[in-house]
Amino acid sequence: MPKTNFKKSHPLSEYIDKLKSGKALLKDTPQNVLEVVGILKSYGIVLDAYSNNLIYIADHQFLVLFPFFKYFNGEVTLNKLLKHWWHDRINYEYAEYCMKSMLWHGGGGLDAYLDTDEFKERASSAINAKIQGNLLMMPLNSLFPEFLLEQVRQQAYYSGLGQFWRVMSDMFIALSDKYDRREITSIPEIVEHILSGLVEAANLPITYGVNINGKRYEIIPESVGLTFLADTAVPYVEAIFFRGTPFPGTVSYNAQVQQISPDQSRFTYGALYADPLPIGGAGIPPTLLMQDMRHFLPDYLLDFYKQTNRGTDNLRVKICQTFQKSMFCVTTSTILGLAPHPLNTTNPEEKEANRVYLESWMDRFLTSQLEEVNN
Repeated sequence: MPKTNFKKSHPLSEYIDKLKSGKALLKDTPQNVLEVVGILKSYGIVLDAYSNNLIYIADHQFLVLFPFFKYFNGEVTLNKLLKHWWHDRINYEYAEYCMKSMLWHGGGGLDAYLDTDEFKERASSAINAKIQGNLLMMPLNSLFPEFLLEQVRQQAYYSGLGQFWRVMSDMFIALSDKYDRREITSIPEIVEHILSGLVEAANLPITYGVNINGKRYEIIPESVGLTFLADTAVPYVEAIFFRGTPFPGTVSYNAQVQQISPDQSRFTYGALYADPLPIGGAGIPPTLLMQDMRHFLPDYLLDFYKQTNRGTDNLRVKICQTFQKSMFCVTTSTILGLAPHPLNTTNPEEKEANRVYLESWMDRFLTSQLEEVNN
C-alpha cells in the first residue's frame, strides 16, 4: 500500500511510521531519557518490595482468612507496627489492587487454568490438608465449596504477579545501571533493553505450590506450561496499562447514571489513560504507587523536578507524568515483541498483517495520554 494512502488510514499513523522506522512511541530527547530511566529505577526498587510481599502472602498466608500481618513478611516487631500505623511504609495495598485487577479482567493461560478440573483437584487437596481439624473452616467449606477455591485462585494471582514483578524489577534496576555507565543514552535503547529482557524471560515457568504440615502441594505445577510472557506479562499489560478499574470519587458507580461501561473490554482506566492531576486524591489507587516511588527517586531526577514549575509541591503529579512516559516505553517493547512479523519487512503480505496489527494498537491509544506525554 502506498505510504501516502497509509498515512490517511489512521489518525495516529505517525506513530505507526515511528515504530516501523525503529523509533518508540515516546519522543527521543535527553530529558525523556533522564526521566524514564530515573523513574524506572525507583519503580524497580518498589517492585522488589511488592514482589517479595506478594510471594510471601501466597506462600505463607495460604487460606488465612484474616491475615492481619500479611504486610510484615513474617517479621512482626513493635517498630514495624508503629511505622505501619503511622503509614511510614511501602503501600502494599497498591500491589493487591493490581493483583485483583488482573484476577477480575482475566486473560492468558493462568486465568484459563484456574477454571480447569486439574486446578480444582489440586486446590481441593491443599484446602483439605489446610482445614483438617478446623471446626470453623470445615463446615464453611461444606456449606460453600466454591468459597475457598476462589481464595486459592486469588492466592495463585498473588504468586503469579509476584513472579512477574520479580523479573521486571531486576530488568529496571539493570537498565539504571547501564544508564549510570553511559551504556544507555536514547529512548530506542531503553526500549531495546526492555524488549531483550522480555524475550529472555518469555518462557520462564510460572508455578505455585504451598507447604502444609511438611508436605508440598503443587497447585500450579510446571507441567501445566504457564510462562512469564504469555500468561502474566501480556495479561498484566491488558489489565493494568489499558483497562484498570474505575477510581472511586471520580466516576459514579450508580448503574442508572451509566458512567461505567458494562463491557470490561471497553474500560480505559489503566496507566496509559489516567489523568495525572487527580494523583494525590483519596481513593485513587495510583497515588499509593506515586507515594512509594517518591522515596526512591535518584538524585538526578529529583533535581530535575526541583527545576520545573512548582518544584516538588506537586511531586506526585510529576512522578505520574514521568511514569506514563516510561509505561509507553514498556508498551513499545510489548508491541515490538508481539508483532506478527518484523516491522521493517518488505514482504507485502507481512506488511499488511503488520498494518492491521499496529492499527489495532493505535485504536486503543486514541483516548490515551500518548499525545500529552509527547508535548
